[in-house]
Amino acid sequence: MMDTGLFQLWGMRLLLVFLALLILFFHLLPLDPAPSNWAGPDILVALVFAWSVRRPEYVPVLLVAGVMLLADMMLQRPPGLWSVLVVCAVEWLKSRERRQRETTFVLEWLTFAGTLIVITILYRAVMMILILAPGTLTLSLVQVLMTIAFYPVVVGVSYFLFGVRRSAPGDMDRLGRTL
Repeated sequence: MMDTGLFQLWGMRLLLVFLALLILFFHLLPLDPAPSNWAGPDILVALVFAWSVRRPEYVPVLLVAGVMLLADMMLQRPPGLWSVLVVCAVEWLKSRERRQRETTFVLEWLTFAGTLIVITILYRAVMMILILAPGTLTLSLVQVLMTIAFYPVVVGVSYFLFGVRRSAPGDMDRLGRTL
């Protein structure tokens, strides 16, 4: 007999991997050969953060690490640095999931914004310590602000299209334990 809860769990994990690959594919398309003066939002980070706040069981640590490491390789960032920061931030957000359950969306958005700002500052600081060129500060600020502004869209698409919602206080997991 097939366990529908387990099937849904692995289906959502595979959906996250598919969405990450789709985001990377569109990010790597050579649509404009000239360098841009602004940076678009980091949709992949917003997606992983939104799912980790709303349904932490959909984003296990190894899946996040693998997806983010693949993104580091594909986007030619220092391998592992951004991945480690995102994994640490996701685990911190997952540990706060019970407290975030009863809060408003605005507080969730502010938590996301603060977490993103902290890991971006840490990323730039480590890059400077290692004497690597972290890129212009203006471009990083624009990307962070665009990602923060785009977060409600990612949450809305995740909720309405994929059904990723917050767990209610009385919800049960597939083993019958209270979430």
